[in-house]
Amino acid sequence: MPAPIPADAAALADWIDRLSDARVLCVGDVMLDRFVHGDVDRVSPEAPIPVLRIRRESVMLGGAGNVARNLVGLGCGVVFLSGAGDDAAGAEVAQLLDQLAGVEVHLATEPGRPTTLKTRFVAGGQQLLRADAETTQPIADATAARLLTAARTALATCGAMILSDYGKSILTDTVTRALIDAATAAGVPVIVDPKGHDYRRYAGATVVTPNRKELSEATGGRATDDDASVEAAARALLDTCGLSAVLATRSQDGMSLVPADGPADHLPTEAREVYDVSGAGDTVVATLAAALAAGAPLSIGARLSNVAAGLVVAKVGTAAIAAADLNTALHHQDLARAEDKVQRLERLTETVERWRRHGLRVGFTNGCFDLLHPGHVSLLAQARAACDRLVVGLNSDASVRRLKGPTRPVQGETARATVLASLADVDRVVIFGEDTPLRLINALKPDVLVKGADYTLDTVVGADVVQAYGGRVLLARLEDGHSTTATLARVSASPDGTDPVVPR
Repeated sequence: MPAPIPADAAALADWIDRLSDARVLCVGDVMLDRFVHGDVDRVSPEAPIPVLRIRRESVMLGGAGNVARNLVGLGCGVVFLSGAGDDAAGAEVAQLLDQLAGVEVHLATEPGRPTTLKTRFVAGGQQLLRADAETTQPIADATAARLLTAARTALATCGAMILSDYGKSILTDTVTRALIDAATAAGVPVIVDPKGHDYRRYAGATVVTPNRKELSEATGGRATDDDASVEAAARALLDTCGLSAVLATRSQDGMSLVPADGPADHLPTEAREVYDVSGAGDTVVATLAAALAAGAPLSIGARLSNVAAGLVVAKVGTAAIAAADLNTALHHQDLARAEDKVQRLERLTETVERWRRHGLRVGFTNGCFDLLHPGHVSLLAQARAACDRLVVGLNSDASVRRLKGPTRPVQGETARATVLASLADVDRVVIFGEDTPLRLINALKPDVLVKGADYTLDTVVGADVVQAYGGRVLLARLEDGHSTTATLARVSASPDGTDPVVPR
């Protein structure tokens, strides 16, 4: 079974720091991506086509080279193996590879073989045309032998191997089989960005990463329109091709991770805007491999890859991910999810019902939580340990004033809800305006009702309701010396302790 996925983005972000310890072997088809940028303001008089006024040109590594760029951006060590021609494009590829920090390059040059060159013409942020110069002739036997020798040596120091297959015949059937067998013998996971219709050539790979169209083509035209059809197609692939898992990328629908030995996990897209999908698959395979090389389970690698893909498709051109960008995105995501945790009762009842359909026990506790202190944190931790999902009922500002007096709360209900929602032990927060949470308890029907041990069963509001339908009431132990009232007294006292200042 896959390892459980962390409850929040901060837990995922912890893995990013570990990527700098990872080392990945990348083998595949390198190419040169040339971008010609300009403006279009007229149509050619020679034919009904736009005229591009060229402003600038740029080049970058594409194909397996872009995978290497992504790995470097993530902070990984890289061993890179590929082949190129003895032409101008090949010389540019070699120069660009030499500029990548921390990459051990083995680039086999074949006389007479053209280096793959893709030229994209861009205006106004949109591609107008792509022109390719390439060959699909298999590499020479001597070139293949050199690459295999280097790969077998590198596997001793690498935690994962990527096969970046663009169908330009670096990864012939013979080379692919030899590489997978060598990695299997070394205990190194193999991540394949596949090409073609017959994935049996990748038998023994840990995971393949087809997009929606490629998955359909590799399974004889099966539908890949929704979660169920994608999972069915992926399982057909697993059954016939000897693979351990499929991570299907689905554009605006996110990704689907389908392991052979467990349930599918359908990940919604993390992209907010999509400008250019060029190279997004390279980012996915690089991030997944880096995570596996760092020791992460496949589920974690898939989640990180999904976030990374959402970042690069928002950029124009063959973009690469950076660890800092990924870290920032995850922390922003965590803050956004904290805001999503604060729900109105109507929506919360639907959420609780969905949890119950999945067999999860729901806990409930409540309070003012004004100036969160260690006593609060301890109570929430105990409450969360007693259930699968914890809902916190939070007194509104008006309710707190009625209970605590006109100088309270110190923090408004929005601030208090935001702080509570940021805690990993809290799954949802609901604000209520009554003096007691009885209405919430009747609506949510928690399996576990939690209050502090300064209460008794007879004095816990809603205890009789919960016990009547078979629920449990837990009186959590208290942390001595911690209370909001005591904290305010210490804060508001003057230096000589004689003239307390009333908080406003």
